[in-house]
Amino acid sequence: MDPDQLSKAFVEHYYSTFDSNTPNLLGLFQESSMLSFEGEKIQGAQNISNKLSSLPFQQCKHDISTVDCQPSGPAGGMMVFVSICNYQARNTLLNSARYAVFRARKLCVVMLVMFHQIPTPQGGFYVFNDIFCLNYA
Repeated sequence: MDPDQLSKAFVEHYYSTFDSNTPNLLGLFQESSMLSFEGEKIQGAQNISNKLSSLPFQQCKHDISTVDCQPSGPAGGMMVFVSICNYQARNTLLNSARYAVFRARKLCVVMLVMFHQIPTPQGGFYVFNDIFCLNYA
């Protein structure tokens, strides 16, 4: 499978799992993995799973807008950049002063995510870095 197909398959799997059973994302991370979520850094598979499972927009559907990837390093890693539109998250965030911009406009929440995937000895990949940002513009 070429890198573009592989990254799109990963993203589809990640977000279908996130939307249906977030704790099952645990297996995609290892203890060396790190999640940066809106400035907060979380390390370790269980800690990342706990954070993702505690987000206020659990009942949602991620509408994947774009997936771009590039090879990363001689070991066969991949960088995957994803942009997502999420209308359900917008509704969840409306009550927060931090997200007041969404109250005034009828917009989706644009989520930008960068995954750095590292190959495993078994032939798969794990997420080494996951950087998540909300686009406030």
